[in-house]
Amino acid sequence: MKLYIVGFGCGSREGMTLEAERAILGSDLIIGYTAYTEIVSRFFPEKPCLSTGMRQEKDRVALALEKAQTQNVALVCSGDPQLYGMAALAMEMGKDIPDFEIVPVAGVTAAFSGAPLLGAPLTHDLAIISLSDLLTPMEKIVKRLRCAAEADFIIALYNPSSKKRSDYLMKACDIVLEYRGSSTVCGYVRNIGRDGQESRILTLGELRNTAVDMFTTVIIGNSETKIVGGRMVTPRGYRNV
Repeated sequence: MKLYIVGFGCGSREGMTLEAERAILGSDLIIGYTAYTEIVSRFFPEKPCLSTGMRQEKDRVALALEKAQTQNVALVCSGDPQLYGMAALAMEMGKDIPDFEIVPVAGVTAAFSGAPLLGAPLTHDLAIISLSDLLTPMEKIVKRLRCAAEADFIIALYNPSSKKRSDYLMKACDIVLEYRGSSTVCGYVRNIGRDGQESRILTLGELRNTAVDMFTTVIIGNSETKIVGGRMVTPRGYRNV
């Protein structure tokens, strides 16, 4: 039996990889966070699903490991299962189960599925940072933001805001503004591949005062990012070679 840890991408059928589709089709049961199983079940209505609520990751993995002893199971995550997903936790919790295979299945994370809506903003070195401090101390998040900003990385921000963390994006922008000008080109995408999809290109100064939510991915350009034909572009430098 196998436990597939499947990243289904942004939430559209077109954004799912063929490998992810094959893993789900080859599974007898789908398990995931409630919002994710609702998305995936629309694409695979013939597959039975079990779900758990938010912040029940250990319970979800334990359920998947139990069910995978007698059948093939797909534990689904949005984006990629290694990036803020369930792959590492499943491997940690399942390490002592004999004769059992855990198979991570790559998916397209929000930074890469959302960036084309803005243009081509990720063509150079990139740092992906989550602003959620549920599992990471805020002191560490601040340090990572400061180091990425100082090193002139393009920065993709996940989980930029919530009802309890409404000012986190503003604080992150303030840190980046210590190293970059307020005219730095930025963008955000929301509900990628789903109903209500939207995107916007704006400056770092404007981004600081912009309201976003947990379904938004923010991209802060580096010192070379610019607007080309109304689109956000970070050049790699090929024209200079």
